Amino acid sequence: MKIILNPNPNPASDADRAAKVAQGGFGKHYTDNMVLAQWSEASGWSDAELKTYGPLSIDPATSVLHYGQEIFEGLKAYIQPNGGVSLFRPEANAERFRRSAARMALPELPMQDFVRTVEALVNHERAWVPKNFGESLYIRPFMFASEIGLGVRPSNQATYIVITTPASAYFNPGKAVTVWISTEYVRAAPGGTGEAKTGGNYAGSLLAQKQAAAEGCDQVVWLDAMERKWVEEMGGMNLFFVKGAGQGATVFTPKLTGTLLAGVTRSSVLQVAQDLGYKVEEVMISVDDWHRGVNSGEITEIFACGTAAVVTPVGAAKSAQGTWPTGDGNPGPITNQIRQTLLGIQHGTIEDKHGWNKRVS
Repeated sequence: MKIILNPNPNPASDADRAAKVAQGGFGKHYTDNMVLAQWSEASGWSDAELKTYGPLSIDPATSVLHYGQEIFEGLKAYIQPNGGVSLFRPEANAERFRRSAARMALPELPMQDFVRTVEALVNHERAWVPKNFGESLYIRPFMFASEIGLGVRPSNQATYIVITTPASAYFNPGKAVTVWISTEYVRAAPGGTGEAKTGGNYAGSLLAQKQAAAEGCDQVVWLDAMERKWVEEMGGMNLFFVKGAGQGATVFTPKLTGTLLAGVTRSSVLQVAQDLGYKVEEVMISVDDWHRGVNSGEITEIFACGTAAVVTPVGAAKSAQGTWPTGDGNPGPITNQIRQTLLGIQHGTIEDKHGWNKRVS
């Protein structure tokens, strides 16, 4: 796949760009350009084009609008101490994008093409990368079924696009969030699309998210579909628990069962925690285990992680059975240590022992 450069002839001025980056937030402003490529069953992938960011023209009968055949990814670019820019683990996102495509009957984009298109856009938009620690350029590659027609079958055409947006912290890292444990709704079932990063999974979560907000909570926690007792994940993030304190602590997370999203940040946290000397486990944890653990003090900290949020402390859980605070409800020391270490690796201020960072410029 070649990448043809036709950049925006009227990019944002330095002052306008700086003002938008300084506003922070998540998804408020988008950079000057995007990358777009087309696929057809007859001819395969076209060359990609780096072009002006702008609206798409969609026929009302475009397949994705009716059957939701769509996938996406999220990754970030970080400023480095020498002023350069690096991507964090883009190959891992490329591999998950490939798996999601296979599950949703979309064409699989080769890893090298995924990474090269992301690199090309980030390199061109490197002036949009925020300079502050903990901030980043968020990258959203996505693909959707673009055949025009109403037949219920896999589309014979697809469109792949990459867009970017400067991002500050998704949640306030100094404040722990409160989560609502949903027993009425489920996110995914065995054999479903839980492992795929597809928009339908998120659409199906929004009613429970509204319920969480009505209960004064920031996010929803999903349980398994079969028994409604095993903790799976939190909104668009994976959950972690800390048992004990100090160097003898154990950091554990619900194991992947086929219904959870295999988070890139999740796998990074498991490795970082191990590097810091903690015991790590991937286990089944029930709601009762959670409740007993925080009540007894055995579970000392809880946090969530994901590309957008990085690491976010969980201060309390609410459910129909009541409210369960974690410790004193504030971010814990191990949570903060893991967050600062991971961000340090991403920003190049802490040694990258695992070759996760990929230099772009």
